[in-house]
Amino acid sequence: MELFLTFLKAFAVGGAICTIAQLLINYTKITSGKILVTFLLAGALLQAFGLYQYVVDFAGAAATFPISGFGYLLAKGAIEGAKEGLFGAITGGITAAGAGITAAITFGYLFAVIFKVRSKKN
Repeated sequence: MELFLTFLKAFAVGGAICTIAQLLINYTKITSGKILVTFLLAGALLQAFGLYQYVVDFAGAAATFPISGFGYLLAKGAIEGAKEGLFGAITGGITAAGAGITAAITFGYLFAVIFKVRSKKN
């Protein structure tokens, strides 16, 4: 039963984040890029005030996987790095998110090599 509740919480939080994004896409003229940046900044700001950690503790990976989770990770790394000084604050976010950044670059390159890349026709 505990596993079912874990999945239910993850589905509810992840679904809520995706629903908000889909509503923004459907009912506003905000571009997808601006929505991504908004979610990233929202995750970073919520973590800066210590609020996103509660969402992560409640929902687990459902809160860390979306782009808002990336913002949370950057802010968390910067906050922890700030304990070592200004340089730590600057490099802390990149250090914390290094694995994700590396994976994104690596897989992006591999998919560009494997598949035929072309511009989307308007």
